[in-house]
Amino acid sequence: MNKGLVLGVYEPETKDGAIDVTSSPSAAHFNSLSEGQLAKVLQVAGRDLKAGSSRTLFSVIPGYDTTAICCLGKKGAKFNEAEQIEEGWDNIRAAVAGGVRALRSVGEVELEVDPCLMAEAAAEGGYLALFEYDELKDPEKRKKPVNLTCLTSHVGSSEVGSVDRIKALWARGKAKAEGQNFARHLMEMPSNKLTPRLFAEKVQEKFSGRQNVKVVVRDKKWIEGEKMNSFLAVAQGSNEPPYFLEVVYKHPHCKMDKPLALVGKGITFDSGGISIKPSANMDLMRADMGGGACILGSILAADNMELNTYLHAFIPMTDNMPSGHAIKPGDVVTARSGKTIQIDNTDAEGRLILADALNYAETVNPLLILDMATLTGAIDVALGAAVTGVYATNTDTFNILQKAGTRTGDRVWRMPLLKHYTKQVTDSKLADLNNIGKAGRSGGSCTAAAFLKEFVTHSDWMHLDIAGVMENKDDVPYLNKGMAGRPTRTIIEFIEMVSKSEGSH
Repeated sequence: MNKGLVLGVYEPETKDGAIDVTSSPSAAHFNSLSEGQLAKVLQVAGRDLKAGSSRTLFSVIPGYDTTAICCLGKKGAKFNEAEQIEEGWDNIRAAVAGGVRALRSVGEVELEVDPCLMAEAAAEGGYLALFEYDELKDPEKRKKPVNLTCLTSHVGSSEVGSVDRIKALWARGKAKAEGQNFARHLMEMPSNKLTPRLFAEKVQEKFSGRQNVKVVVRDKKWIEGEKMNSFLAVAQGSNEPPYFLEVVYKHPHCKMDKPLALVGKGITFDSGGISIKPSANMDLMRADMGGGACILGSILAADNMELNTYLHAFIPMTDNMPSGHAIKPGDVVTARSGKTIQIDNTDAEGRLILADALNYAETVNPLLILDMATLTGAIDVALGAAVTGVYATNTDTFNILQKAGTRTGDRVWRMPLLKHYTKQVTDSKLADLNNIGKAGRSGGSCTAAAFLKEFVTHSDWMHLDIAGVMENKDDVPYLNKGMAGRPTRTIIEFIEMVSKSEGSH
């Protein structure tokens, strides 16, 4: 079996200089092993090699059939204040992803990957780049599985670190990437393959046998008993019965008394209901359960990383469909909290199911509440795919999340949670609240967040509107086109940071 190597190098120090193979311990090691042949080849093949790009070389490095030389950008890249990102780490993700893709395209399935002085980022880039949802295609047309291992044969200098340390960081990166890839997998699944019932079954299967994770599936009768009439109003238009999913993770040594409550939107398909969406690109609404998917990916990673923390997830799951049973514009329902809601747009359904889920999440007396939802097209208009929009009631908690995003490269941006927007949704002719507010499309993401806030009494709450980062086109170089699973890795990092600050370690 052929064997490939993904090897990191740096851009030239000067405009006319040569590719820097000496600053990378791995590249320097193999350059020496090849008696300087690597540097000589790169004098020609490495011209115009920029950050994130790669070159495929054949039979240059002894012991490897192919080598992808991937460019890590400028040596010494660190935190970029203007971009709010650890630039060096993100360069590694992009470079390794490019190298892994290049070698996969020439048929290599056994790859050793240079840890590039930050094995966690290297693993993230490699495993994220390998994700493909092709399980429904002809087996002959599916991508061949690729086995990645972390290169440690060059270890010997204090700059690189011990083999055990490198392997531990690699394992962290792999776990984070696999969590995000699980979210991507769920988001890509066709809605007929992931109805609310099938979604619940898939989650039960995924976490089966994991001692630290408990999955509880609530049926329609339970939902009715909890008087989640806002959730049920959305579900009544579908032939598929709704479910409410609870997933609890607690490390056996965790001393936290209160869990971090994670609430995720679980609309398994969103047609818009009576306020039906345009048919163009409606197929993408199979991923309208992206909030729930990212939360599940975070819990998977937390368990694989054995994070010393306590998590409690809440995911209401249903389709939003038009039918003779569907809610109609102008209908009024009473939410679990007792507040009444005038539903003027049935396509603003995510906030309706989250209203009851958020209210119910407070019953476990959480340390904080974080919800994620592909909630509004307005956030995509405002921020695009660069960052996730965040609405927070606690600045200190937001700052932790923001710091987590600089580390993972999956950044967040704070949005206004002002009384101005609250007035928009509490000015309702027929009820306590209106689900779209009197301003219509103006500030749509902000009014949606203000609506949700009316169902939260906890002082520490964050709402993440992830609609803008739902899909990857060419925005993130280490993700393929398709559903992005963002910002799963940022949530994992946030969970770990908060848990440590709570003294659970």
